[in-house]
Amino acid sequence: MKYTVILLLSMLCSNGLQAQSNQQTSKALLERVIPERANQFLVQSIPSENGQDVFEIQTRDNKIVLGGNNGVSIAAALYYYLNNFCHAQITWNGTNLHLPVTLPRPAVTIHQTTPYEYRYYLNYCTFNYSMSWWDWPRWEKEIDWMAIHGINMPLAITGEEYTWYLVYKEMGFSDADLQGFFCGPAYFSWFWMGNLDGWGGPLPLHWMETHFELEKKILQRERALGMKPVLPAFTGHVPAAFRKKFPGAKLKTTNWNNGFDSTYILDASDPLFAAIGKKFLEKQNRLLGSDHLYSADTFNENEPPSDQPDYLSGLSSRIYQGMHQADTAAVWVMQGWLFYSDRKFWKEPQTKALLQAVPDNKMLLLDLATEIEPIWKRTDAFYGKPWIWNMLNNFGANTNLFGRMETVATAPAKALKDANSKQMKGIGLTMEGIEQNPVLYELLLDNIWKKDTINLDQWLPQYIRNRYGSLNPHAEKAWDILRRTVYTVPADKYIRDGAESIVQGRPTFDSVTRWTNTKLNYTDKDLLPAWDALILAADSCKKVMGFSLT
Repeated sequence: MKYTVILLLSMLCSNGLQAQSNQQTSKALLERVIPERANQFLVQSIPSENGQDVFEIQTRDNKIVLGGNNGVSIAAALYYYLNNFCHAQITWNGTNLHLPVTLPRPAVTIHQTTPYEYRYYLNYCTFNYSMSWWDWPRWEKEIDWMAIHGINMPLAITGEEYTWYLVYKEMGFSDADLQGFFCGPAYFSWFWMGNLDGWGGPLPLHWMETHFELEKKILQRERALGMKPVLPAFTGHVPAAFRKKFPGAKLKTTNWNNGFDSTYILDASDPLFAAIGKKFLEKQNRLLGSDHLYSADTFNENEPPSDQPDYLSGLSSRIYQGMHQADTAAVWVMQGWLFYSDRKFWKEPQTKALLQAVPDNKMLLLDLATEIEPIWKRTDAFYGKPWIWNMLNNFGANTNLFGRMETVATAPAKALKDANSKQMKGIGLTMEGIEQNPVLYELLLDNIWKKDTINLDQWLPQYIRNRYGSLNPHAEKAWDILRRTVYTVPADKYIRDGAESIVQGRPTFDSVTRWTNTKLNYTDKDLLPAWDALILAADSCKKVMGFSLT
C-alpha cells in the first residue's frame, strides 16, 4: 500500500511539473507571437481526450483562456482564436496581426480534438533547398509556426554530421580520411540519403560543432512544446576510406541518377552494418536524447542490387535490428519516396518484402506525395503498417503558383474514413521547399483539427479575410479565378509540379535539359483577369503584408 501511495504521489508530481512546463513554454510563445497582447491571455493544461490532443478556448475574468494537453495544443488554440475571432494570419509569405483594439471574448467554450496522432513536417530536401543557412532566430520563428499550426512530429537532422564525425573518429578514421566524405552545407540532404560524397566540401569542423549546438536548441524547444522530433539513423552510407579501414567489408557502389561520383554503401548483411547503426544511435541518444522515432531511407533514387524478396526482407530486418539494439522502443520512420520514384522496381512482392520484415508497430510510413499519387491505394495501405498522409506540392523549391486545392481540402478526411486506409495515423507536409503558395499549407494544416472534409466555398472567403484584413469583392473574384486555374490540376493529366519562370532556369546550351518546366496546368489567358481584380482590390487591401506577397 505504501509503495502504491508513493507511486501515485510521484505521478501527480510529474503531471504537475509537466503542466507547469506546458504553461511556461506556452506563455513564452505568446510573448514571441503577439508580444503586445500576450497579457490578455491565460494558459492552462487540460488532459488529453481518449488519447487525442485537445484544445479549448474560453473566457474567464475578462481574459481569454487557452487550454491544451501540451504546448502544441495550446499554440494551436491561439491560432484558432486569431483566425476565427480576430481574422488574423501568420504565414511564411506575409503576416496579418492587425488585431482589434479590444480582443473579442468567446461567448461559449470552443473545444477541438484532432483525429491525427502524428502531424509530420519537413523533407530531407527542405533542410537544403530552404534552410541551409538558418540561424537560431530563424529556427525559433519556424518552430513557433509549426506549433501554432499543430505540428508535433518534425524531422530534425540539423548538425547530424557532427555525431557521425565523432563516431568515425572513435572507429579510428582520421580527419584526412573524412575530408572527402562530408559535403558542403548546401548538399546535406542528398549526402545523408547516400547520393553523393564531398560535393561542395570540405566541411569545416567549426561548422559541424556550431550546427550541433544549434540542433540542441532546436530539439529543446520542440520537445518543450510537446513535439516528438524524428532523428536520423544509419542506412549504410560510409566514407570511401572504409575500403582500406575494413578491407573485408561488403561494400557496393552506387551512382546517383544525376551523374554524381560513386558513393559507398555497406551491405546490410555485413555484421558491421548493425554494429555501426547501434553505435551511431547510442552516441546520438547520449548527446541529444530521443523520442524513439528514427528516419532511415533505403535506396533513395538508387535501385537495390537485387529484386529478390528474400534479399529485401533481410535488408530491412537488419536496418531495424540496428535501431532496436540501441533503443528497444525504436520506431523506423521511412519516406515512401522510393515507391513513388521507382514504380518499375517496387512491385508488390518487393514492397511487401521490404515492409513486412519489420513489426507493424515498429515502422511508420510517410506517403510522401499523397495528393499527387496515393501510394497507400496501390500497396493495400502499406500492407498493414501505420502511415501518414502527406502533401508534397513543391519540388526543388521552385517558386510557382501551383496546387491541388480541392484534393487537399477533401482527400485526407476521405482517406481517414476509408476502411481500406487501415492504419492511417497522421497528416503532414513534405514539401521540398517552403515560403511559397501559403494558401495550400494553411489549407492542409486546417485539416488537423477536423474529421470532415473542408468546404472550399466557406473556407476560401475566410482565408481571404484573414490574409487581407477585410472582405473585398474584387479580392474574392481574383481568388475564385486562382482556385479554378493555378490551384486546379486536371484529373486526367499527370502533372507533378507547377510551371517555372525561365528566369529561374540555369543557363545551358543543352537542348534536352529538363530542369525548367514551363508547362502550365491551366490556360494562361484564363488567369489574367485575376491580376485585374487584385489591382482593383489594392486600395482596400494594400496596407496588409499578405496582399503584396500573395
